[in-house]
Amino acid sequence: MKTMHLLVSVIVNLLVLNVSISVLSAKAPATPKILFTSVQNGNYEVYAMNPDGSEQVNLTQHPANDQQAVWSPTGDQILFVSDRDGAIDDLYLMNADGSNVRRVFKGNGKASKSSPTWSPDGKQIAYGAIDWNRSRSTIYIATFGKEKEEELVIDGTDPAWSPDGTEIACIIEEHLTFVDLRTQARKRFPPKKAIQWQRLPSWSAVGDKLVFSGNNHPVVRDRQHRNEWLDKNTIFIVNRDGTGLRQLVDEAGPYAWSPELSPDGREVLYTQAINGPHQISKINVHSGIRTQLTDNLWSFGGDWFDPTYALKVSPQPHLLATTWGKVKK
Repeated sequence: MKTMHLLVSVIVNLLVLNVSISVLSAKAPATPKILFTSVQNGNYEVYAMNPDGSEQVNLTQHPANDQQAVWSPTGDQILFVSDRDGAIDDLYLMNADGSNVRRVFKGNGKASKSSPTWSPDGKQIAYGAIDWNRSRSTIYIATFGKEKEEELVIDGTDPAWSPDGTEIACIIEEHLTFVDLRTQARKRFPPKKAIQWQRLPSWSAVGDKLVFSGNNHPVVRDRQHRNEWLDKNTIFIVNRDGTGLRQLVDEAGPYAWSPELSPDGREVLYTQAINGPHQISKINVHSGIRTQLTDNLWSFGGDWFDPTYALKVSPQPHLLATTWGKVKK
């Protein structure tokens, strides 16, 4: 009997060791990479590519819809949204090469999760949880190793964690708002000129600038003119203190959305319809030179990783993720 117990113990330990080795052996990209979502085989998949659009690689390869992928601060892990285990979108982790996919939460509850963002130390994430029954999105913060997440903002969307870890930029009532994580005080972003329907903020790596999508014209609410104001949606960049507001993308073309600043702050990814399908382009902040990165059935979104700006020590979230609780009902 003792021999059997010992054998079982050895097998269990080997299994655990194999899992740990698999995750610990995950390596961050050695060169800058961009994560994005693309529809090339009938469903959303997470891809990675070089900053010039070359070497596009499907990381998920799953019949479910996988999207909204973001690099961990160390670059060895990827957090993304998927409906692979049910009808409701949930959060998943995988290694940088697409291996070792696992669900972050024990159960996906009743809320559809979206827009995940890592804390700069990699110990926490924030995300939106959409309750479709109440038509409400709540921003939560989840800490690795704790059973419950914290409710941060009711009726908030699009969280983006600041690089210094002190605040989260998000959208409340269609306006860019900063939430202090220590006091939970809110401060609405006050541009000098009215920007309507602000969405999807993104920080530079040092936290001195943000980009966001918005509309520089009065928003018409009725359905008849909906496409008219959507077509004016474009990309803006601004200093964190509210100065230096600039429009980066011309309003003449189709509406532009999903901006993402490069870690060095020199370029901005964005999505825009090009000859029909939505594609990903980047624009140089200083020269205004635009480069199209994708040319396929449909691509959107984007998240940069540059090893120069990466966190050097991984917090190893794989050891803790399975203990997270369910989203509050």
